[in-house]
Amino acid sequence: MGQHFLLSSKARSLSLATVARMSEEEAREAFRKLRWADNGGEPYCPKCGCLKATALATRPVWKCGGCKHQFSVTSGTIFADRKRSVRDYLLAIAIFANGAKGHSALQLSRDLDCQYKTAYVLAHKMREAMAAEQAKATISGTSEIDGAYFGGTIRKRNIAADRIDRRAVENQPGTRKVVVVIRERKGRTLPFIFNKESDAIPTIRALVPFGATIHADETRQWDSLHAHFDMKRINHTEAFSRDGACTNQAESFFSRIRRSEFGIHHRISGKYLGSYASEMAWREDRRRVSNGAQFQNIAATAITHPMSRNWRGYWNRSAA
Repeated sequence: MGQHFLLSSKARSLSLATVARMSEEEAREAFRKLRWADNGGEPYCPKCGCLKATALATRPVWKCGGCKHQFSVTSGTIFADRKRSVRDYLLAIAIFANGAKGHSALQLSRDLDCQYKTAYVLAHKMREAMAAEQAKATISGTSEIDGAYFGGTIRKRNIAADRIDRRAVENQPGTRKVVVVIRERKGRTLPFIFNKESDAIPTIRALVPFGATIHADETRQWDSLHAHFDMKRINHTEAFSRDGACTNQAESFFSRIRRSEFGIHHRISGKYLGSYASEMAWREDRRRVSNGAQFQNIAATAITHPMSRNWRGYWNRSAA
């Protein structure tokens, strides 16, 4: 029952109870079929690619017939060197997929009954896999671009007379970053992190086809794009949409990030802003896809993603 639920392309919903009731053997079987889907679910060596692999009788691992390398269902993936059961990782993916606005590490640690550090790294590993998949997207049609600043919050002073204009450039702490999004209509969402909006011009020129239609607001940073694209500008002080020009889909993406920041995480560090932006782009692009299908996609992406360079041994490096 658990296997059919995980691997059926007709899954319409996701039940955490179904995943929680799976045995460890069923969870490994599900991971096996997801990881080696290109070979009909049959394992092959992740080191040399040899198709001849023999299952060992004493442990749930295989031995390569070519290089003799022994590997498990998670060897060489983002879940390598795991200390918890495979079912726990499957449950973590299910919980993470169900969060429409994301899922905090603190809540994930409570759900999985594990340390906060474990949940923190696990959530970021899944975000890394989602970001890698999102980065493969290409832009080919009419798109919208916009930017929004995050981080560097300045608290209001207690005495009103001591308060400053927090919007003024001279009062900024220097830690604010801007998320610039290129969102193709009826297509994919690509977010990028810059110090200021004008830094995104080369990236936009490189990713959007020459002569394509781009919708943007009247921020002067986008003026130089008129030489390369068919620009449609909208003045948001007058209207959200006028004469066919609007950036409502880009604003919808930023709304999702804001809701995630305020309602789930409360604060997003500029160092990891790109990870959260890519996660929200992934969720925004699949907002009309069932949570069961989202779960399958995250699981397949995570189990085929190579070992993380950023999060493998993260806490050991931080303590050094």
